[in-house]
Amino acid sequence: MPKAYVFTRFGGPETEALVDQDRPSPGPGQLLVSVRAAGVNPVDYKQRNGYARPGQATRELPAVLGNEAAGVVEEIGEGVTGFAVGDAVFGNPVGGGYAEYTLLPVAVTAHKPDSISFTDAAALPVAGATAYDGIRQLDLPAGSTLLITGAGGGVGVAATQIARAFGVKVIGTAGAGKKDFVESIGAVHVPSGPDFVADVRAAAPDGVDAVYDLIGGEVLEAAAELLTDRTKLITAGGKDIVGRLGGAPVARARTAAILDEVAHLVADGKLNPFVTQTFPLTRAVEALRLVEGGHARGKIVIEIGG
Repeated sequence: MPKAYVFTRFGGPETEALVDQDRPSPGPGQLLVSVRAAGVNPVDYKQRNGYARPGQATRELPAVLGNEAAGVVEEIGEGVTGFAVGDAVFGNPVGGGYAEYTLLPVAVTAHKPDSISFTDAAALPVAGATAYDGIRQLDLPAGSTLLITGAGGGVGVAATQIARAFGVKVIGTAGAGKKDFVESIGAVHVPSGPDFVADVRAAAPDGVDAVYDLIGGEVLEAAAELLTDRTKLITAGGKDIVGRLGGAPVARARTAAILDEVAHLVADGKLNPFVTQTFPLTRAVEALRLVEGGHARGKIVIEIGG
């Protein structure tokens, strides 16, 4: 039987298990996909802990982990057009991506360009698309200065590159160990820590025009003080407090069209997903612990089939 990495109840890592699972059948508007790679993201362990987006139904247990996947279409559901069996695709799975088979809704599924590997494609639907949505939301003109907090993680790495592709200067906070990495993708590195605001002011004496926060909490509150126009404050990490600071959460589009645009940035050499480590499905526990511990640099991907 096909394998899947699941959580059996809401809680910590002790709820996770590699299990046998029936091959799913696609419903209307869905694709059955043989998974080649699945991206690992903080939202994965947050959902295991019980998190659900507003309006999102509570998941039935056991639930497969993972929110982005790439693979090959095996079967097509009723009413699907524009896809065929054998197509290479990537997107946001309806029931988890850490599995040998998953279901992708066509509304959030795109064709994988031939020049992009399955591994890189699997790193795009969450981190790449979130980064793209945020940069588009800020709509900064070329020459502007953007502060990205958490620039060394999956979303931060993508957001830095996308902003640079649009001609925006980037200052990125990250741990001291990520300095060379952050600078290699075109940002001015500022060490994360209690003095980061002073360091940002020193790096940008004329101020910053916008903040893309990926940390939340005290970091978001401190970063907000750098702005005179709080409408240019967005966050993917502090949605609970950003409103009172005058900013807004990242407005996620979650469409196939956005996935296409992000994939073309990769194909054109403007965006490198920076998959820094890969793990087989049998070692999914290690991949998720690396992300959950906050020590990942770039993107972590589970490679499954092929």
